[in-house]
Amino acid sequence: MRRADRLFLIIHALRGRRTALQARSLAQTLGVSLRTVYRDVADLQLSGVPIEGEAGVGYVLRKGSDIPPLMFNASELEALVVGSRFVRAFAGTRLAENAQTALLKIEAVLPPELRERASRTRIFAPVWRDQYRDDFAALLDQLHAAIIGNQVLRMAYRDEGGNPSTREIEPLCLSFWGGKWTLGAWCRMRGDFRNFRPDRIAESAASGEVFIETEERNLAAYLRSVGVGELNLG
Repeated sequence: MRRADRLFLIIHALRGRRTALQARSLAQTLGVSLRTVYRDVADLQLSGVPIEGEAGVGYVLRKGSDIPPLMFNASELEALVVGSRFVRAFAGTRLAENAQTALLKIEAVLPPELRERASRTRIFAPVWRDQYRDDFAALLDQLHAAIIGNQVLRMAYRDEGGNPSTREIEPLCLSFWGGKWTLGAWCRMRGDFRNFRPDRIAESAASGEVFIETEERNLAAYLRSVGVGELNLG
């Protein structure tokens, strides 16, 4: 977790509390050592954040320095919790970690009653811990980075019938179709848009080339080719 994120979470964990929050509790929530919490709180105090307390006693925000809660209702909060669970279960490692951090930030500024209601949702997306899952998450991270960086990928691929081929593609997007991921790309071998299943990619690596999107070969053109309008992505 970035230091800036930790400082944000510490401030908002103290929001609206009437009793001191123990440093040990903060350390467990943030996944850091007690020494790190003490140092972060001291830095916040030196920068002017009105935190009162000390190591071994606990911390509170000075009375009158409270900030307003986010304006979510119970149903909206449940949707955010469930959404973060699905991201952690099915997306790459980077997005999963960011989803967890975002949820911690949201929960930190909620009134206690809403935080408790949101945590009681009975919709789950269990995260399976095994080598295949870890390898697949790493592959999704790689594909996502290639999309963001407009990196041409070379990959060894097997189609639905198990036929192997070597492709050079311009990756445009990742889509999750209710159980399976699809990589949307311009395939240089076919000279057209193609959908690739990441679980059928045997090997992939960035070629070192950066491609330039054009009107004929960009995300909007891909979406039109598969019958999905840009305004329907939400």
